[in-house]
Amino acid sequence: MTGTVYKSTGSWYTVKTLNGKFYECRIKGRFRLQGIKSTNPISVGDIVEFELEAKNNTETGVINRIEERKNYIVRKSVNLSKQTHIIASNIDQVFLLVTIDNPPTFTSFIDRFLVTAEAYSIKTILLFNKIDTYDEETLLEVKYLASVYRQIGYECIDISATTGKNVDKVKALMLDKVSMFAGHSGVGKSTLVNAIEPSLDLKTKAISQQHMQGQHTTTFAEMFDLSFDAKIIDTPGIKGFGVVDMEKEEVGDYFPEFFALKQDCKFNNCLHLKEPKCAVKNALENDEVSYSRYRSYIQILEGENEHYRTDNWDNE
Repeated sequence: MTGTVYKSTGSWYTVKTLNGKFYECRIKGRFRLQGIKSTNPISVGDIVEFELEAKNNTETGVINRIEERKNYIVRKSVNLSKQTHIIASNIDQVFLLVTIDNPPTFTSFIDRFLVTAEAYSIKTILLFNKIDTYDEETLLEVKYLASVYRQIGYECIDISATTGKNVDKVKALMLDKVSMFAGHSGVGKSTLVNAIEPSLDLKTKAISQQHMQGQHTTTFAEMFDLSFDAKIIDTPGIKGFGVVDMEKEEVGDYFPEFFALKQDCKFNNCLHLKEPKCAVKNALENDEVSYSRYRSYIQILEGENEHYRTDNWDNE
């Protein structure tokens, strides 16, 4: 039988078949060892083949094959430095939720996420949430940040999951697609999903005042079928986003504005660091490239993974 993984809880996977029936499935022990370095060999969005088995009058499935993935979003596993964690696969687009404060989303996090999405050709739309809670100064920060990413070609939308501002715009973009929602804990993913599809009634939690960070309300990624011909993958809040499986020479290609300038660099293998006649460095000096983006690039190149939790973009 063939189906799509809708939920993964570590050892069990909820799989939906083409005829709409759900089965709880597990994987064979050997399956884990086939050279897969990921902490989760199967992720939400995977198309899998499985066989049914009956035990104690209960029918469950045993997964024996994963079909080749169209794409996936992967990051460094938080606890196991040499392993990766696939957040979801076979995605049409990602909505990355960004908040300026309560909790803050730093550009280093946004850029790491975008680089990974670019590497797998996944369209990403930035949603600046909680727009109804910001004062004038913070709204100017939103405007500035959105302009940085719009200039590069990313769609940016101001939204409020609580008041419903521009939620219809998001829904329109989701039609006929599998959309993944991502961002830090507390940025309002579950609130937004509930605004889009109230019948889902996902749990939401208040921001932890002690650390001004969101509390994890979603512990596992899960796919939902929506009432308006769309699918959504809700994901756990991500604290840090470590970039994996990238050669230094290719990182710049996933910064669209750097890639556009690359042909004007003196050396075709230019890393945009200390090389002479570098078009990217030249654009940086002329304020044609954002300093925060260049800094994120350097950090990814140097593998400064501790920065992806702490870096700020205040020092423009």
